[in-house]
Amino acid sequence: MHAYDEELAQQVIDHLRHRLRLDPPPLGRLGDAGELSVALKGAIGTGPRPVAEVLRTYTEDLEPTVVSCDHPGFLAFIPGAPTKAAALFDMVLSASSLHGVSWLEASGAVAAENQVLRLLADLAGLPAGAGGCFVSGGSAGNLSALVVARDTARRTRGLDDRAPVRIAVSDQVHSSVGNTLRIIGVEPLVVPTDDHRLTGAALRTALDAAERDGGAPVVAVVATAGTTNAGIIDDLDGIADQTRARGLWLHVDAAYGGAALFVPELRDRLRGIEHADSLVMDPHKWMFAPFDCGALLYRAPHLARAVHTQDASYLDAIHGADGDTPGEWNPSDYAYHLTRRPRGLPLWFSLAVHGTDAYRDAIARGAGIARWTADRVRGTEGLELLREPELTVVLVRRTGWRPEDYYAWSKRLLASGTAFVTPSVWEGETVARLAFLHPDITEETVERILNSMVDDGS
Repeated sequence: MHAYDEELAQQVIDHLRHRLRLDPPPLGRLGDAGELSVALKGAIGTGPRPVAEVLRTYTEDLEPTVVSCDHPGFLAFIPGAPTKAAALFDMVLSASSLHGVSWLEASGAVAAENQVLRLLADLAGLPAGAGGCFVSGGSAGNLSALVVARDTARRTRGLDDRAPVRIAVSDQVHSSVGNTLRIIGVEPLVVPTDDHRLTGAALRTALDAAERDGGAPVVAVVATAGTTNAGIIDDLDGIADQTRARGLWLHVDAAYGGAALFVPELRDRLRGIEHADSLVMDPHKWMFAPFDCGALLYRAPHLARAVHTQDASYLDAIHGADGDTPGEWNPSDYAYHLTRRPRGLPLWFSLAVHGTDAYRDAIARGAGIARWTADRVRGTEGLELLREPELTVVLVRRTGWRPEDYYAWSKRLLASGTAFVTPSVWEGETVARLAFLHPDITEETVERILNSMVDDGS
């Protein structure tokens, strides 16, 4: 199984070349469980099968039932659109079986990842000593960072390792933060938002009340730079004023919106992010890296290392008998993981190949098409723009539609190969939600989408 097989390599590479040449790739479709069960019957047996036969099962039966996130018309959720350079280098990463746990095993890979992390830290305005690691995404980053916030607060406040503490979050915070707090046994202090945006004033009121209510101390605050549902950026500057005045840890979830730091015209919307104690940005979203790639940064990485470094006799070689040599960096010390692939390398390769100006322009394109779409909605009878887009999410109401109308329309769009747009809920009402990230999305495609809402309307 481990010997080089020319036929296997050639057929897989031929398929990859074919896939990469598609412009755009097929949008894909929803699969049928019965159909897929038949297609997969007997796929895995006790003996070998011809490479061509197995690959045909994938290309003819499996791949068509996967909606392509890298299609320009994938406007659901938060899409991904990896550059060809990043996608190709992800193949190199897998083919080389690179391990990214420690400097001992992967110094070159870690050094390249850290070069990207330094770029992101500089864009965010974090100090020279900031650092961290790449994780699988925002969920893993939020979990890792908030464990550090919790444990650091307990230690600096002289609390018991199990002492109850609270972390302030908005009522719009990402679902992964709620999961994280449940996992780590921390009670949330939920702060109401003003027009779906957490403000420094609302946080001050909530923290003052928390100091009087006799509950567990609040030790950290989570702010969001780009909510998933609407792309809203919290009042980072005002929130930072409160956390600095009260000695609280500030965690910024910029998994989606952090990419805006590349664009001078958008950067000011994230003012205050430079005060973060921990920060998450997902390059597999608006920075055009393959899944799964999340960047986790700490203002003071030694605090994370004190929490996350794993001790075991077989790991002594990683940390060295006399401690680490200056300049060495073990990514396993900065998140809950141990085994990891150096998932930041495809992003490093793409940035090195294309340059940051190309990234700036591609990211700006997403924001530009969102603004264009908002203008188009305003000028279309029967459609209503629900709020001005701060980043790249546009929320649209079709006059007279019920929830089932939106879902039926979404299915028709996908079946036609035009676009993948899933409805969402805004202030209790089902609406259409378009999330623009792919720089190749065209005004013509958006016109077709919006016209289909009007043409399909009652």
